Amino acid sequence: MGAFIIIPAAVLLLLLQGVVVVCSFPVTLKLERAFPHNNNNNNLNLVELRDRDYSRHRRFLQQASSKDVIDFSLLGTYDPYRVGLYYTKVKLGSPPKQYHVQVDTGSDVLWVNCKDCKGCPTSTGLKFRIASYDHSSSSTSSVISCSDKRCSIGIESGDAKCLNNRCTYKFNYGDGSATSGYYVSDLLHLEMLSDNTNQSSNALSTVMFGCSTSQSGELSKPDRAVDGIFGFGPQGLSVISQLASQGAAPDAFSHCLVGDGDGGGILVLGQITDPNMVYSPLVSSAQHYNLHLQSISVDDKTLSIDPSVFETSHNRKGTVIDSGTTLAYLAEDAYDPFVTAITKSVPHSVEAFDAKEYKCYITKDSISKVFPNVSFNFAGDASMVLKPESYLLRQKTVGDKTAWCIGFQKVKGQGLTILGDMVLKDKSVVYDLGGQRIGWVDHNCKKLFNVSTKSSGRRRISNASPIDYRNSLRSTLYKLTPIMIFAFLLHLL
Repeated sequence: MGAFIIIPAAVLLLLLQGVVVVCSFPVTLKLERAFPHNNNNNNLNLVELRDRDYSRHRRFLQQASSKDVIDFSLLGTYDPYRVGLYYTKVKLGSPPKQYHVQVDTGSDVLWVNCKDCKGCPTSTGLKFRIASYDHSSSSTSSVISCSDKRCSIGIESGDAKCLNNRCTYKFNYGDGSATSGYYVSDLLHLEMLSDNTNQSSNALSTVMFGCSTSQSGELSKPDRAVDGIFGFGPQGLSVISQLASQGAAPDAFSHCLVGDGDGGGILVLGQITDPNMVYSPLVSSAQHYNLHLQSISVDDKTLSIDPSVFETSHNRKGTVIDSGTTLAYLAEDAYDPFVTAITKSVPHSVEAFDAKEYKCYITKDSISKVFPNVSFNFAGDASMVLKPESYLLRQKTVGDKTAWCIGFQKVKGQGLTILGDMVLKDKSVVYDLGGQRIGWVDHNCKKLFNVSTKSSGRRRISNASPIDYRNSLRSTLYKLTPIMIFAFLLHLL
């Protein structure tokens, strides 16, 4: 979910197949498609897909760590033709009740639909029944008062406020939707998967989460409705932060997103370790996972862009690493130099054309042969090198020629750059909250990796920063329009 750009998500359903992944001791999340990739393959149903991916994910866990693993199964798909979001199942309360919640690294709070909610969806197109939480039906539930220390943490970070001695919240998202409610404390049921015995057991942790009493906008529509949002952001009310403070999980998480085929991947609570991992420090006290982007290079040539374009300040929202965003976004002053440099570097055999605000190309050659590598250079001498498949989106193939478009979108007037899943795929990415840094390395995410569950330090949660964009990024920040389809047809037919 997001608070920066209001862009309809539906237009992308006409075009691309991006990748969205997310989530969690090493807490790990198995990624599954909600629908088969081939619309004609009606014999492969959701249960079969889930079983297949779960078997693969279990093998990942067996090799990744010798300790017990808290495992979430992640459902959904990166494919925006179908769902365009990922969600997981969580069990809350006593007796436990199951909820389907969207995974979102751009926000911090876990919240679910509450009983008697106004505007909450009552049905969904995502193959499950909508559920609602009733704190009076759980023997372990309690309503969070304003005097609770956890409410104070939420007030400091902007995720809570005090109203009639209740700790409450209201979140407004970038697509115009909103939700409000109050906080409760209850048991979160975690399934422990032992990689040595393949036996499952349960673990319990008491967490604070939101009980939503009102929803509006996209959140209330039934086509992709879920029971709530599972925020994996860096602030104190996120479940990751709460589990770490209880000693139930390390103060770090990692993910590796498969960039080809049906996608998939894994996310663990802990740090993926690799000798080639590079790290860059997080911007101090930022609300999201902001980094100090210093420059961009195309074909080893540094672009003439003022570094202040990427800064996080009062007027600029900075550069954010967000695995909950499908595509990637460049601040307005950086976008044109970026696109121009790529266009100048391709050979004359590649036909470039404009489709409204987007630069596209037609070629019969492999893009790895005719397009340059791009490098995003961060503080700490940490560069993220992007191959052409990490910034180009395949659109249409006719005969021996294919149309490709630059997948980065321009963000006007906000000083915002977001590197989403299109960029993060095929990399191991570590969010080291204890060490206040993010690391990455190229990796075939279908292969095994090592995970450390040691915390690297104690992070500081503060509201001293002047940065005041408190609500979440939105995973549906895309803006490709139907006019592009007609442009492709005109050039390819």
